[in-house]
Parts: sequence; C-alpha cells; structure tokens
Amino acid sequence: MAMGIRIASTGPGPLPAEAALRPALLGLCLLAAVAGRALAASQPPERGEYLFHAAGCAACHTDVDNDGTPLTGGRALETPFGTFYSPNITPDPVHGIGGWSDDDFVRALRRGIAPDGSHYYPSFPYTSYTRMRREDMLAIKDYLFSLDPVARPNRPHELPWYVSFRQLMWFWKLVYFDEGEFREAAGRPAPWNRGAYLVLALGHCAECHSPRNHLGAVEAGMRFAGTHSGAGGEAVPNITPDVQTGIGGWARDDVVYFLHTGATPDGDYTGGEMAEVIDGGLSRLDRSDLEAMADYLSSISPVTHHIERLEKSSDNETREKDPWD
Repeated sequence: MAMGIRIASTGPGPLPAEAALRPALLGLCLLAAVAGRALAASQPPERGEYLFHAAGCAACHTDVDNDGTPLTGGRALETPFGTFYSPNITPDPVHGIGGWSDDDFVRALRRGIAPDGSHYYPSFPYTSYTRMRREDMLAIKDYLFSLDPVARPNRPHELPWYVSFRQLMWFWKLVYFDEGEFREAAGRPAPWNRGAYLVLALGHCAECHSPRNHLGAVEAGMRFAGTHSGAGGEAVPNITPDVQTGIGGWARDDVVYFLHTGATPDGDYTGGEMAEVIDGGLSRLDRSDLEAMADYLSSISPVTHHIERLEKSSDNETREKDPWD
C-alpha cells in the first residue's frame, strides 16, 4: 500500500485486508488515468489556437499568392536546392493529417520523420520545432483537428535528382540536427525562458533569419544574423543586438511594437513574408509574450553582418533597399 503498511494473514479465513483492497486501488488508479486524459483533452481550444499562431503555421501552409484555401498547402519555397511545396495540414484523412496519431504528429515535429518513416527535408522547420514541449505539440494538433478537412492533394517538390533521395537526410541530421525539447536556463528569470522558448522553438525565428551553408544548415556563429538569400531569394534582416547592422539600436518597446504591428522605429512598415507572419501570427500574441521575445533577442550575442536588399528601379538601375521593407 502507499504508506508501506502490510497486514499479514495467519491462515484460512477472510482475505487479508491488503488483498481485499487491491481491486479498489486498481480501480482508483485507472480512474485517475482516465480523468487525467480527459482533463488534458478538455483544455480550452483557444490554447491550441494561440500556440498555432505563435508557431506561424498559417503563413507557410497557405498558398496566398494563388488564393489558396487556408492550411491546404501548396505554397512554394524556392531555395538553392529546388522548390519545396508546403503540405496540406487540415484534418483530411487522405490528403491532410486526419489519419495521424498523437505520436505521428509528435514524431514529425520532434524528429522530422513522417508517419511512413521517411525523413522530412529541413524546409519543414522541425530543426526548431523539436524544442517544443509535447503538450504544446498536441494542443496544436487538437486545434488543427477541430477545423474543417479539405481534400486538396499535395503538390510534389520540384528538386534536382541528387536532392530527391530522402534517405540521405539521415546523414544530414547526424551532422546538423540537435533533437530534443527546450530546457530552461538555470538562473534566468521565467520571462527570459519564455522568450527563448518562443523565439527558438515555436517562432522558429532562426530558420529565416540565418544564413545557410552549402548543405542548407545554419552557418555556425551566424544564427539570427540575417541572410542575403532567404526564402524566395529575398534578403532577411539581422535581428541580433548589433548596433550597426542589427537591432541593437532599437528600444525594447520598438521591438514589441514591431512584432505586434510590423512598424519599424523609423515609421516604415515591413513587407513580404514577415508581414504575413505578423498579421497571421505574432500580432495575436499577448504583450507579455512579445516583451519576453524582445528581452531574449536583446540578450543574445551581437553579430556584425550587414544585409542589403538590391532591387531595380524604374530606370533599370540597381539600388540598395532596406531589408525591413
């Protein structure tokens, strides 16, 4: 029994008290397990929806350029390795994720492995999502499964032959992938750890704001330092606290206001994919979470890395443009 009390039997007669209580104790354990599962399942759907927005799922899984139905995939991601198309993540059982179990969903985010055992390409940011807590992953899954299924087939990636062998991804993961849930930093306040979790895991900010090497992995020592060739070939700004080339000159409120509205300190507004990320995701987060993200970003090591965006003007001259625009 729980307190280590044992009542001995001295011979024939009624069952010992301990044995008589076993069915009742077993029943209580089963009841507790069922109640715990029911409690987890009864969490408000708003939590899953909130985490869904923090993770930026809508921006990547909706083909905005072609007026695609939300979350049915088909959005093109042009890279030096070919064009990847995001998949349907509605609960359709054939073309979406409607047939996925909880473990399937967690395995995809934690390990970058599909239900059929194949490896995902890192165009799917499982390299950041791996840090998510299991309960947050499943809250997002529950929210997605509450939406209407849409039977839109997935579009195959357009890749050169030497990239099309998914089996090679096991080697890429061996070299570049660090699997595992986010661990809070001892000695850091709770808001800082919350900001780190949002930036590193859910928000997967480094996936877009970092330069990559010739094998598509984030360059060592350059995380968050921006890149000249982000998704679709667009320049993505440096978000380290470097004063000259990053956001080191921004006040904390400047960062928070930008994450909420897309407005930069000079009064301009961001455009392109970052505008989608803000409109469909970050703008829906609580101010306390945006402040936590700002605090974390201000604490990371500054990296001097000038990012410029070149575009041709109407007179066909190439000019430098602010990557925040």
